[in-house]
Amino acid sequence: MGDEIPDAVLFCCTQNAVRSPMAEGILKSLMGTKIYVDSVGAREGEPDGFITEVMAEIGIDVSKHRPKSFDMLEDNYFDLIIALSPEAQHHAVELTRTMACDVEFWNTFDPTIVEGNREVRLDAYRQVRDQLMMRIKKRFGVE
Repeated sequence: MGDEIPDAVLFCCTQNAVRSPMAEGILKSLMGTKIYVDSVGAREGEPDGFITEVMAEIGIDVSKHRPKSFDMLEDNYFDLIIALSPEAQHHAVELTRTMACDVEFWNTFDPTIVEGNREVRLDAYRQVRDQLMMRIKKRFGVE
């Protein structure tokens, strides 16, 4: 893992509904316009209200996010792709055949599989959000 801050980062997960948009929102909030950040899924999912709620708790608005797949990427030049699920990792590695970029795999828990009442489920989303925040701060050298 180099110390250089990449110019363009793509986060990817399974459906681009929870983990990768969380990571995209966090990195954008930390780095502003210093880095181009986008996110996609191995396949296109549905918007998830829980992510909007837990991200708003930390002052990040992701309400306008609409899930998209790798096929829908408008920009296909990234210095770094960070895959947050095994399925997304497979797609990211495929992209390296046509794009010179680094791929990192951060296997991240999928909070959508948690069952229980609203608060139990929100707590699962918060844990993923907070883990991504710590990992992103560490990876990109942000205090």
